[in-house]
Amino acid sequence: MSISKATAVWEGGLREGHGTMKPEHASEAPFSVSSRFEGGRGSNPEELIGAALSGCFSMALSAALGKGGKSPRKIETSAAVHLEKKGEGFEITSIELSTIADVPGLGAAEFATVAEETKKACPVSKAFAGTKITLSAKLA
Repeated sequence: MSISKATAVWEGGLREGHGTMKPEHASEAPFSVSSRFEGGRGSNPEELIGAALSGCFSMALSAALGKGGKSPRKIETSAAVHLEKKGEGFEITSIELSTIADVPGLGAAEFATVAEETKKACPVSKAFAGTKITLSAKLA
């Protein structure tokens, strides 16, 4: 099986500090308190979680559709990752997935079933089994 790697470096204290996150085979993403909590420039861990889940789900949905004899032209998935203050810390409380797929010859009911099953089976979804993940799935 594969092993994926990433690194993160943080320099300085929390408020004035800054850091970078870097997937092994992708560009570095800067992050700070401002980019995480105040809408400032840069990325944050929750964006990368959303990107990972969106990518995993899209690939898994393509595979599931292919097993059913349907070949998607395009699958576009986005994720809204909710980070909320809980007690003294923060918690990812939910993730909303939204996907639109162009799949010739597939009905809406069958697509909804395959998409929901895929949400449960996607490896990244499984990693967040304790987090509520909702799905809005539409055919283009």
